[in-house]
Amino acid sequence: MITKEEDISRIIEMAWEDRTPFEAIETQYRLSEKEVKELMRKSLKAKSYKLWRERVTGRKTKHKQLRSSEITRAYCPTQYKQK
Repeated sequence: MITKEEDISRIIEMAWEDRTPFEAIETQYRLSEKEVKELMRKSLKAKSYKLWRERVTGRKTKHKQLRSSEITRAYCPTQYKQK
């Protein structure tokens, strides 16, 4: 299980991102979708977890197999702008 605070923070950020599929989190951090849900449940307040679950449930961009083949990136082009 992930224990470093910065890794947990990044996983939570990735889980909230609409364009980041669970498979990307699994590739980078070796956490399955189920494990991400468990981490989110433990790390977020109950209301925040509920809002997140409502947000990602059925969202095609969170599952690589459901995504349109036209989506080739995992994040918005403005997300990681360099200064």
